[in-house]
Amino acid sequence: MRTQVAIIGAGPSGLLLGQLLFKAGIDTIILERQSGDYVLSRIRAGILEQVTTDLMDEVGVGQRMHKEGLVHGGIDMLFGGQRHRIDLNQLTGGKNVMVYGQTELTRDLMHARADAGLPTVYEARNVAVHDFDGKTPRVTYEKDGQSFEIQCDFIAGCDGFHGVCRASAPRSAIQEFEKVYPFGWLGLLSETPPVHDELIYVNSPRGFALCSQRSHTRSRYYLQVPLTDKVENWSDDAFWAELRLRLDAQGRDALITGPSIEKSIAPLRSFITEPMRFGRMFLAGDAAHIVPPTGAKGLNLAATDVKYLSSALIDFYQDKSESGIDGYSARCLKRIWKGERFSWWFTQLMHRFPGDEAIAAKFQQAELDYLIHSEAGARTIAENYVGLPLDFAQ
Repeated sequence: MRTQVAIIGAGPSGLLLGQLLFKAGIDTIILERQSGDYVLSRIRAGILEQVTTDLMDEVGVGQRMHKEGLVHGGIDMLFGGQRHRIDLNQLTGGKNVMVYGQTELTRDLMHARADAGLPTVYEARNVAVHDFDGKTPRVTYEKDGQSFEIQCDFIAGCDGFHGVCRASAPRSAIQEFEKVYPFGWLGLLSETPPVHDELIYVNSPRGFALCSQRSHTRSRYYLQVPLTDKVENWSDDAFWAELRLRLDAQGRDALITGPSIEKSIAPLRSFITEPMRFGRMFLAGDAAHIVPPTGAKGLNLAATDVKYLSSALIDFYQDKSESGIDGYSARCLKRIWKGERFSWWFTQLMHRFPGDEAIAAKFQQAELDYLIHSEAGARTIAENYVGLPLDFAQ
């Protein structure tokens, strides 16, 4: 087989890249090691920055997002038993975020690709990338007991943290930065109305909590838990009881509980790969960086990556210019490090770290009090939360 760009991974970053290139008339094949149903079963983030919603509109799949997504102009921060609202819209000159589950965004992109008749190979086994240091890269894989090869001009590694693309980069040419946090998030999804119409971030003596949502009838809640905890040891009743202990009286009164649809524990890490280009293979999304979910940056940074990558590839094919692909890694990393810094800082601010002395909690309370009561401090949270504007300056 022959294509212009072979995309490894059919998550949101791979699918979005495929649509952006399709709109520009560039051929792609997407390979995914899991089934389509498995991809859609993964419960992930649900906060979209303006850059992500704009990209969904750009590729023509934003209709359902605008119909069903929830526009949020602020977030609540709960600490010291008191709740305080950060007015994102006012502090950023009119910017908002949108609540729309990553599963639904992926579904929209998946349907659009299928409707356009574009090739996606699910359950592709033993995917391997070859010769990306030259001008004739290849991708090999197995499907239904047969072996296949794709010849291409470029390889886009959108295959996540455990994918083959980053693992195939020469160790001498790659540098990885990582911080693993000493706790996880226990998440519960339920068919219950949200406890509040906007998100509530909780700094509690018992640990962090987050009250989020997917719709007016579906809620997503998180609790900070030790890494040693097992999800099977947390009954639904135990989860709801602990969440109540971390909320204020208003939240406890408004909380509607119900059976969990999904429950899992996710570890937290900050991870960045430099560079993100190896010859004619590019990394994007979770293949290149992971952020703790506190700052709601993971999906949005991935969307930015594929926007930069699609623009670079379009310039290559339409204008015969290699400046975009040459600058891809540096351009992405400049934005990624800012998102990583905010996510790290927000995580440090809102969580209780094991082994910290009592003074650490006092420092957190003092900083939170300053941030809430200083317009400059509140704007710092708001500007980072809604996301920085895209910068296409070379």
